[in-house]
Amino acid sequence: MLLNPCACAVFGSAAIFLRGRRRKMEPGGVRREKVPPLPPPQQATPPKIKDGPSSRLEKAKQRAAQQELKQRQRAEIYALNRVMTELEQQQFDAFCKQMQASSD
Repeated sequence: MLLNPCACAVFGSAAIFLRGRRRKMEPGGVRREKVPPLPPPQQATPPKIKDGPSSRLEKAKQRAAQQELKQRQRAEIYALNRVMTELEQQQFDAFCKQMQASSD
């Protein structure tokens, strides 16, 4: 055991002395140099365009149309759900009648 702060490694007839921390080696014995990280890429922000009264009106119309579409779709979904529930109940009633008839 070496008490010297220097570590000694012997490869063949050549002696290599390492001081302090050991550097990380890549496979094949090549030293890996620390590369500073790249700065984050600069994101270009588009210039803000002032909305005129006509574009505001268009956006309001689009929002109203989108809201109307969602309301219509929701009403259709509820109607379909009601129809499917009624059909399921009819099929269940028919099944119960069939089971009752076969058990008698």
